[in-house]
Amino acid sequence: MAGDEAVAGGAECCYYTTDDALSHVGFGRFQALVLAYAGVGWTAEAMEIMLLSFVGPSVKDEWGISAQQEGLITSVVFAGMIIGACLGGVISDSYGRRAGFLFTAVVTGIFGFLSALSPNYICLLTLRFVVGMGLGAGHVLGTWFFEFVPAAKRGTWVVVFHCTWTFGTIFQALIAWAIMPVLGWRWLIALSSSPCFVLLIFYGVTPESPRYLCSRGRTADAKLILERIARVNNMSLPSGILIQQKVSDNGVDVETILPLITSQDSDATDMSISTKSSFTNAFRTLVSRSLIRSTLLLWFVYFAFSFAYSGIVLLTSELSNGERRCAPVGMPLRQQNDVRLYRDVLVTSIAEFPGLILAALLVDRFGRKLSMEGFILLCFAFIAPLAVPLGEGLATTLLFSARACIMGSYAVLYIYGPEIYPTSCRNTGVGVATSVGRIGGMVAPLIAVGLLENCHQKEAVFIFDVVLFLAAVACALFPLETKGCQIQ
Repeated sequence: MAGDEAVAGGAECCYYTTDDALSHVGFGRFQALVLAYAGVGWTAEAMEIMLLSFVGPSVKDEWGISAQQEGLITSVVFAGMIIGACLGGVISDSYGRRAGFLFTAVVTGIFGFLSALSPNYICLLTLRFVVGMGLGAGHVLGTWFFEFVPAAKRGTWVVVFHCTWTFGTIFQALIAWAIMPVLGWRWLIALSSSPCFVLLIFYGVTPESPRYLCSRGRTADAKLILERIARVNNMSLPSGILIQQKVSDNGVDVETILPLITSQDSDATDMSISTKSSFTNAFRTLVSRSLIRSTLLLWFVYFAFSFAYSGIVLLTSELSNGERRCAPVGMPLRQQNDVRLYRDVLVTSIAEFPGLILAALLVDRFGRKLSMEGFILLCFAFIAPLAVPLGEGLATTLLFSARACIMGSYAVLYIYGPEIYPTSCRNTGVGVATSVGRIGGMVAPLIAVGLLENCHQKEAVFIFDVVLFLAAVACALFPLETKGCQIQ
């Protein structure tokens, strides 16, 4: 009876969602601090990935391992990332966003540092596999930041967040250039783990996502964080009652309001909701009738983008070398001096910035789907001429342009993926899609190596272009355009 009176009385009140509150307070100092914290985590992940370009050859020389054993150092990291992406998503959706990025910081930082002390090859492989699990959960940081950004500028600011990835690759090349010739690979690994410890130092002051709290019925806690955001931004919250989601412009879902109001202080309800956030139930949501089409398309697009990105990096190292004579992929880089290696990593990483800038300018103006389609078709066009032998300058220009486009499309994908899923299973959905994408990143080198070693450049380029074209078609088939929309 009392609950009915509360709802009846509330029918005359104003209601607002977390999206309404964030749009009202705007993007300000609070979000800038969240961006800085999440950006450190994303920088750390980029550094650990780029680390693989420098450590393998040095370990091979020091321990006398074979080329296959050297390649396995990279493979185990990606294998760990496949597991970690799903695990991080489940932890984040079940126990909170903060628990998710605590997992990635602790696992990546501690085991990354310990791997610098590896006494032998097997120990190094084991520790780098665990590091890969931590890296795989890194997507949680991006989703956490995403959930603090107002809808109108969400696309632009998430692209800005992804600039920290490119900064990480450049920073890793610079410290490798400074450290490797003097101190060796162990010091490089140890120093590369330091950004994760920065995350741990400031973990205590990081806020939980108000969207996550609201989805768990903890609207009082969510409102406290929203009030904190408004205070730091020198703004105020809308008047009225915070609810999880509106069903229309003319009213609210009363069945949603009542559980939110009555469950805030109910431990039993929180336990029930937590149980429903298990991986099994979250996965059922991902493949439910309303989401199955989006989920399957998203899996393919993640696979295709990761496949294309890895392939373009390999093609850059192979085809931009004017002295290429159908040598095994990676041989030109191995035969170059260290300065050439570091310089190439720097230049190819800088090529990503134009794509990120274009993505930031286009994503909130033309929408997510059209932006991804445009970038992918441009990438398709830049790669196609590489099917025939070209001069080093032209090949390098085409590859760098393709690198910019694939990075721009990736940045938009990292906006669109979280937007199509409800808060209760958002990180699980993104985590599973990211795991599928990692498979694409592992498959691409196998295809590129096999074809380019046997001088089948035309066939290699054809396969990458087919995947890109199918990715563009998949983007066009997505059922939703989420530009400017409130997320669920």
